[in-house]
Amino acid sequence: MPDHDVRLDLLQGWLDQRLPELFAARGWGEVPAGTLSPASSDASFRRYFRWQGAARSLIVMDAPPPQEDCRPFVKIAGILAGAGVHVPQILAADLERGFLLLDDLGRQTWLDVLNADNADALFEAALQALLAFQRLPLDQPLPSYDDALLRRELQLFPDWYLQRHLGVTLSAEQQVQWQQVCDLLVDSALAQPRVLVHRDYMPRNLMLSEPNPGVLDFQDAVYGPLSYDVTSLFKDAFLSWPEARVRGWLQRYWELAGAAALPVPTDFETFYRASDLMGVQRHLKVIGIFARICHRDGKPKYLGDVPRFFSYIEAVLARRPELVVLGKLLASLPQQETQPA
Repeated sequence: MPDHDVRLDLLQGWLDQRLPELFAARGWGEVPAGTLSPASSDASFRRYFRWQGAARSLIVMDAPPPQEDCRPFVKIAGILAGAGVHVPQILAADLERGFLLLDDLGRQTWLDVLNADNADALFEAALQALLAFQRLPLDQPLPSYDDALLRRELQLFPDWYLQRHLGVTLSAEQQVQWQQVCDLLVDSALAQPRVLVHRDYMPRNLMLSEPNPGVLDFQDAVYGPLSYDVTSLFKDAFLSWPEARVRGWLQRYWELAGAAALPVPTDFETFYRASDLMGVQRHLKVIGIFARICHRDGKPKYLGDVPRFFSYIEAVLARRPELVVLGKLLASLPQQETQPA
Protein backbone atom coordinates (compact mmCIF):
# COMPACT_ATOMS: atom_id res chain seq x y z
CA MET A 1 0.00 0.00 0.00
CA PRO A 2 1.44 3.43 -0.87
CA ASP A 3 2.87 5.40 2.03
CA HIS A 4 0.40 8.27 1.76
CA ASP A 5 -2.51 5.82 2.15
CA VAL A 6 -0.87 4.41 5.26
CA ARG A 7 -0.63 7.94 6.64
CA LEU A 8 -4.30 8.53 5.90
CA ASP A 9 -5.27 5.33 7.73
CA LEU A 10 -3.20 6.37 10.73
CA LEU A 11 -4.74 9.84 10.64
CA GLN A 12 -8.27 8.46 10.54
CA GLY A 13 -7.53 6.17 13.46
CA TRP A 14 -6.13 9.09 15.45
CA LEU A 15 -9.23 11.18 14.72
CA ASP A 16 -11.52 8.36 15.79
CA GLN A 17 -9.73 8.42 19.15
CA ARG A 18 -9.35 12.17 19.66
CA LEU A 19 -12.67 13.53 18.38
CA PRO A 20 -14.78 12.02 21.21
CA GLU A 21 -12.31 13.45 23.75
CA LEU A 22 -12.44 16.88 22.10
CA PHE A 23 -16.22 16.99 21.79
CA ALA A 24 -16.64 15.96 25.42
CA ALA A 25 -14.10 18.53 26.64
CA ARG A 26 -15.75 21.32 24.64
CA GLY A 27 -19.30 20.38 25.56
CA TRP A 28 -20.18 19.76 21.93
CA GLY A 29 -22.15 16.59 22.62
CA GLU A 30 -21.81 13.37 20.68
CA VAL A 31 -19.50 13.18 17.68
CA PRO A 32 -21.68 13.19 14.54
CA ALA A 33 -20.93 11.05 11.54
CA GLY A 34 -18.20 12.93 9.66
CA THR A 35 -16.34 12.97 6.39
CA LEU A 36 -12.65 13.63 5.74
CA SER A 37 -11.77 15.34 2.48
CA PRO A 38 -8.67 17.11 1.10
CA ALA A 39 -8.62 20.79 2.11
CA SER A 40 -5.35 21.90 0.51
CA SER A 41 -1.74 21.00 -0.06
CA ASP A 42 1.34 23.15 -0.37
CA ALA A 43 4.85 23.03 -1.73
CA SER A 44 6.07 21.05 1.29
CA PHE A 45 5.24 17.51 2.38
CA ARG A 46 2.35 18.75 4.54
CA ARG A 47 -1.24 17.93 3.64
CA TYR A 48 -4.46 19.36 5.03
CA PHE A 49 -7.85 17.70 5.35
CA ARG A 50 -11.23 19.06 6.35
CA TRP A 51 -13.30 16.98 8.76
CA GLN A 52 -17.00 17.80 8.60
CA GLY A 53 -19.75 16.44 10.77
CA ALA A 54 -23.19 18.09 11.03
CA ALA A 55 -22.44 21.83 11.40
CA ARG A 56 -18.92 21.31 12.74
CA SER A 57 -15.87 21.80 10.52
CA LEU A 58 -12.27 21.14 11.58
CA ILE A 59 -8.91 21.09 9.81
CA VAL A 60 -6.45 18.22 10.16
CA MET A 61 -2.77 18.69 9.34
CA ASP A 62 -0.70 15.70 8.25
CA ALA A 63 3.00 16.57 8.55
CA PRO A 64 4.92 13.33 8.04
CA PRO A 65 8.12 12.93 10.04
CA PRO A 66 11.01 13.11 9.35
CA GLN A 67 10.33 15.53 6.47
CA GLU A 68 8.16 17.82 8.60
CA ASP A 69 8.04 18.80 12.28
CA CYS A 70 4.84 20.13 13.88
CA ARG A 71 6.59 21.65 16.87
CA PRO A 72 7.50 25.00 15.26
CA PHE A 73 3.90 25.39 14.04
CA VAL A 74 2.57 24.85 17.56
CA LYS A 75 5.13 27.20 19.07
CA ILE A 76 4.65 30.06 16.59
CA ALA A 77 0.86 29.70 16.74
CA GLY A 78 1.05 30.40 20.45
CA ILE A 79 3.32 33.41 19.96
CA LEU A 80 1.10 34.95 17.26
CA ALA A 81 -2.12 34.26 19.15
CA GLY A 82 -0.59 36.02 22.13
CA ALA A 83 -0.14 39.11 19.95
CA GLY A 84 -3.81 39.05 18.94
CA VAL A 85 -3.17 37.63 15.46
CA HIS A 86 -5.92 35.33 14.18
CA VAL A 87 -4.25 31.94 13.73
CA PRO A 88 -5.68 28.42 13.90
CA GLN A 89 -6.36 27.18 17.41
CA ILE A 90 -4.68 23.83 18.08
CA LEU A 91 -7.38 21.51 19.40
CA ALA A 92 -5.37 18.28 19.55
CA ALA A 93 -1.85 17.24 18.64
CA ASP A 94 0.28 14.14 18.14
CA LEU A 95 3.68 15.71 17.61
CA GLU A 96 5.52 12.41 17.30
CA ARG A 97 3.41 11.20 14.41
CA GLY A 98 2.87 14.66 12.87
CA PHE A 99 -0.90 15.12 13.31
CA LEU A 100 -2.62 18.35 14.35
CA LEU A 101 -6.33 19.08 14.71
CA LEU A 102 -7.15 22.77 14.17
CA ASP A 103 -10.18 24.99 14.02
CA ASP A 104 -11.29 25.91 10.51
CA LEU A 105 -10.59 29.50 9.44
CA GLY A 106 -12.68 29.17 6.28
CA ARG A 107 -12.52 28.04 2.68
CA GLN A 108 -11.30 31.16 0.89
CA THR A 109 -7.76 32.46 0.84
CA TRP A 110 -7.11 36.05 -0.05
CA LEU A 111 -5.69 34.82 -3.34
CA ASP A 112 -9.24 33.70 -4.18
CA VAL A 113 -10.85 37.07 -3.49
CA LEU A 114 -8.29 39.88 -3.90
CA ASN A 115 -8.95 42.28 -6.74
CA ALA A 116 -8.16 45.86 -7.70
CA ASP A 117 -11.29 47.15 -5.94
CA ASN A 118 -10.96 45.48 -2.54
CA ALA A 119 -7.15 45.42 -2.28
CA ASP A 120 -6.83 48.65 -0.29
CA ALA A 121 -9.23 47.48 2.41
CA LEU A 122 -7.85 43.95 2.62
CA PHE A 123 -4.23 45.05 2.67
CA GLU A 124 -5.02 47.52 5.45
CA ALA A 125 -6.19 44.56 7.55
CA ALA A 126 -3.06 42.61 6.60
CA LEU A 127 -0.86 45.52 7.68
CA GLN A 128 -2.60 45.73 11.05
CA ALA A 129 -1.98 42.02 11.66
CA LEU A 130 1.63 42.42 10.53
CA LEU A 131 2.21 45.32 12.91
CA ALA A 132 0.72 43.29 15.75
CA PHE A 133 3.38 40.61 15.55
CA GLN A 134 6.19 42.97 14.54
CA ARG A 135 5.66 44.78 17.85
CA LEU A 136 6.40 41.63 19.84
CA PRO A 137 9.56 41.64 21.95
CA LEU A 138 12.39 39.48 20.60
CA ASP A 139 12.37 37.26 23.68
CA GLN A 140 11.58 33.82 22.26
CA PRO A 141 14.23 31.25 21.26
CA LEU A 142 13.57 31.59 17.53
CA PRO A 143 16.16 31.23 14.75
CA SER A 144 17.67 34.38 13.26
CA TYR A 145 17.70 35.49 9.65
CA ASP A 146 21.46 35.65 9.88
CA ASP A 147 24.23 35.88 7.30
CA ALA A 148 24.39 32.11 6.85
CA LEU A 149 20.64 31.67 6.29
CA LEU A 150 20.40 34.58 3.86
CA ARG A 151 23.29 33.18 1.82
CA ARG A 152 21.93 29.61 1.85
CA GLU A 153 18.70 30.96 0.42
CA LEU A 154 20.45 32.93 -2.29
CA GLN A 155 22.49 29.89 -3.25
CA LEU A 156 19.28 28.14 -4.29
CA PHE A 157 19.27 30.33 -7.41
CA PRO A 158 22.59 29.14 -8.93
CA ASP A 159 22.27 25.61 -7.57
CA TRP A 160 18.73 24.81 -8.64
CA TYR A 161 17.63 27.33 -11.25
CA LEU A 162 20.86 27.96 -13.13
CA GLN A 163 22.66 24.63 -12.81
CA ARG A 164 19.86 22.10 -12.40
CA HIS A 165 17.15 23.76 -14.48
CA LEU A 166 19.05 25.72 -17.16
CA GLY A 167 22.21 23.61 -17.15
CA VAL A 168 24.34 26.73 -16.59
CA THR A 169 27.53 26.71 -14.51
CA LEU A 170 28.78 30.18 -13.63
CA SER A 171 32.24 31.12 -14.94
CA ALA A 172 34.90 32.44 -12.57
CA GLU A 173 33.99 35.99 -13.57
CA GLN A 174 30.29 35.33 -13.07
CA GLN A 175 31.02 33.78 -9.68
CA VAL A 176 32.72 37.00 -8.63
CA GLN A 177 29.70 38.99 -9.84
CA TRP A 178 27.34 36.68 -7.97
CA GLN A 179 29.28 37.08 -4.72
CA GLN A 180 29.20 40.87 -5.12
CA VAL A 181 25.41 40.71 -5.49
CA CYS A 182 25.04 38.40 -2.49
CA ASP A 183 27.23 40.66 -0.33
CA LEU A 184 25.14 43.72 -1.21
CA LEU A 185 21.81 42.01 -0.55
CA VAL A 186 22.91 40.32 2.67
CA ASP A 187 24.54 43.45 4.06
CA SER A 188 21.37 45.45 3.37
CA ALA A 189 19.19 42.82 5.07
CA LEU A 190 21.41 42.59 8.14
CA ALA A 191 21.51 46.37 8.49
CA GLN A 192 17.73 46.50 9.01
CA PRO A 193 16.04 46.49 12.43
CA ARG A 194 14.95 43.00 13.50
CA VAL A 195 11.38 41.88 14.14
CA LEU A 196 9.44 38.63 14.04
CA VAL A 197 9.33 37.58 10.37
CA HIS A 198 6.60 35.22 9.11
CA ARG A 199 8.70 34.47 5.97
CA ASP A 200 5.75 33.77 3.66
CA TYR A 201 3.31 36.57 4.42
CA MET A 202 1.35 36.61 1.19
CA PRO A 203 -2.29 36.35 0.06
CA ARG A 204 -2.25 32.56 -0.35
CA ASN A 205 -1.45 32.24 3.36
CA LEU A 206 -4.12 34.69 4.52
CA MET A 207 -7.66 33.43 4.99
CA LEU A 208 -10.85 35.43 4.55
CA SER A 209 -12.17 35.04 8.08
CA GLU A 210 -13.49 36.85 11.11
CA PRO A 211 -11.43 38.52 12.41
CA ASN A 212 -9.69 39.13 9.11
CA PRO A 213 -7.17 37.89 8.10
CA GLY A 214 -6.65 34.40 9.39
CA VAL A 215 -2.91 33.77 9.15
CA LEU A 216 -1.45 30.41 8.08
CA ASP A 217 1.91 28.82 7.19
CA PHE A 218 3.92 30.62 9.86
CA GLN A 219 5.97 27.67 11.11
CA ASP A 220 9.23 28.93 9.59
CA ALA A 221 9.14 32.25 11.45
CA VAL A 222 12.46 33.82 12.47
CA TYR A 223 13.77 37.09 13.82
CA GLY A 224 14.93 39.12 10.86
CA PRO A 225 14.67 42.22 8.63
CA LEU A 226 11.80 44.62 9.19
CA SER A 227 10.93 44.96 5.48
CA TYR A 228 10.77 41.24 4.67
CA ASP A 229 7.10 40.43 5.30
CA VAL A 230 5.62 43.63 3.92
CA THR A 231 7.65 43.20 0.74
CA SER A 232 6.42 39.59 0.42
CA LEU A 233 2.84 40.76 0.86
CA PHE A 234 2.90 43.11 -2.12
CA LYS A 235 5.31 41.21 -4.40
CA ASP A 236 3.47 37.94 -4.32
CA ALA A 237 4.35 34.68 -6.05
CA PHE A 238 0.95 34.42 -7.72
CA LEU A 239 -0.43 37.95 -8.04
CA SER A 240 1.19 41.14 -9.36
CA TRP A 241 0.24 44.79 -8.79
CA PRO A 242 1.26 48.01 -10.57
CA GLU A 243 4.54 49.39 -9.23
CA ALA A 244 2.97 52.72 -8.30
CA ARG A 245 0.31 51.01 -6.23
CA VAL A 246 2.89 48.85 -4.44
CA ARG A 247 4.91 51.96 -3.60
CA GLY A 248 1.78 53.55 -2.13
CA TRP A 249 1.06 50.49 0.03
CA LEU A 250 4.68 50.36 1.20
CA GLN A 251 4.45 54.03 2.16
CA ARG A 252 1.25 53.31 4.08
CA TYR A 253 3.03 50.54 5.98
CA TRP A 254 5.97 52.85 6.68
CA GLU A 255 3.60 55.48 8.11
CA LEU A 256 1.72 52.95 10.27
CA ALA A 257 4.93 51.35 11.49
CA GLY A 258 6.35 54.73 12.48
CA ALA A 259 3.16 55.58 14.35
CA ALA A 260 3.41 52.21 16.13
CA ALA A 261 6.96 53.08 17.26
CA LEU A 262 8.54 50.39 15.14
CA PRO A 263 12.13 51.24 14.16
CA VAL A 264 11.52 52.17 10.53
CA PRO A 265 13.88 54.70 8.92
CA THR A 266 12.83 58.32 9.33
CA ASP A 267 13.00 58.72 5.54
CA PHE A 268 10.66 56.68 3.33
CA GLU A 269 13.13 56.50 0.44
CA THR A 270 15.62 54.72 2.73
CA PHE A 271 12.94 52.19 3.65
CA TYR A 272 11.90 51.81 0.00
CA ARG A 273 15.48 50.94 -0.99
CA ALA A 274 15.72 48.41 1.84
CA SER A 275 12.44 46.84 0.68
CA ASP A 276 13.67 46.68 -2.92
CA LEU A 277 16.90 44.90 -1.97
CA MET A 278 15.12 42.60 0.44
CA GLY A 279 12.70 41.74 -2.33
CA VAL A 280 15.48 40.83 -4.74
CA GLN A 281 16.97 38.45 -2.16
CA ARG A 282 13.57 36.78 -1.78
CA HIS A 283 12.85 36.71 -5.52
CA LEU A 284 16.15 34.96 -6.30
CA LYS A 285 15.51 32.48 -3.51
CA VAL A 286 11.97 31.71 -4.67
CA ILE A 287 13.09 31.16 -8.28
CA GLY A 288 15.55 28.59 -6.94
CA ILE A 289 12.89 26.99 -4.74
CA PHE A 290 10.44 26.69 -7.61
CA ALA A 291 13.11 24.95 -9.70
CA ARG A 292 13.86 22.63 -6.77
CA ILE A 293 10.18 21.82 -6.30
CA CYS A 294 10.05 20.88 -9.98
CA HIS A 295 13.15 18.75 -10.24
CA ARG A 296 13.36 17.27 -6.75
CA ASP A 297 9.68 16.97 -5.84
CA GLY A 298 8.10 16.49 -9.27
CA LYS A 299 5.84 19.58 -9.07
CA PRO A 300 6.53 21.61 -12.24
CA LYS A 301 3.53 23.96 -12.01
CA TYR A 302 5.38 26.50 -9.84
CA LEU A 303 7.85 27.24 -12.65
CA GLY A 304 5.04 29.03 -14.45
CA ASP A 305 5.38 31.88 -11.96
CA VAL A 306 9.16 32.30 -12.38
CA PRO A 307 8.75 35.09 -15.00
CA ARG A 308 6.80 37.11 -12.42
CA PHE A 309 9.86 37.16 -10.15
CA PHE A 310 12.19 38.16 -12.96
CA SER A 311 9.78 41.04 -13.67
CA TYR A 312 9.99 42.13 -10.03
CA ILE A 313 13.78 42.02 -10.23
CA GLU A 314 13.87 43.98 -13.50
CA ALA A 315 11.73 46.74 -12.00
CA VAL A 316 14.16 47.09 -9.10
CA LEU A 317 17.21 47.00 -11.41
CA ALA A 318 15.77 49.96 -13.29
CA ARG A 319 15.83 52.20 -10.20
CA ARG A 320 18.75 50.78 -8.20
CA PRO A 321 22.08 51.42 -9.97
CA GLU A 322 23.93 49.61 -7.19
CA LEU A 323 22.50 46.39 -8.67
CA VAL A 324 24.04 46.92 -12.10
CA VAL A 325 26.24 43.84 -11.55
CA LEU A 326 23.14 41.66 -11.10
CA GLY A 327 21.72 43.11 -14.31
CA LYS A 328 24.87 42.19 -16.21
CA LEU A 329 24.87 38.70 -14.73
CA LEU A 330 21.25 38.02 -15.62
CA ALA A 331 21.75 39.44 -19.12
CA SER A 332 24.60 36.97 -19.70
CA LEU A 333 22.41 33.95 -18.96
CA PRO A 334 20.37 31.97 -21.50
CA GLN A 335 16.81 33.10 -22.00
CA GLN A 336 14.93 32.08 -18.87
CA GLU A 337 12.98 28.88 -19.33
CA THR A 338 9.85 28.19 -17.29
CA GLN A 339 9.20 24.58 -18.18
CA PRO A 340 11.02 21.53 -16.82
CA ALA A 341 14.28 20.79 -18.64
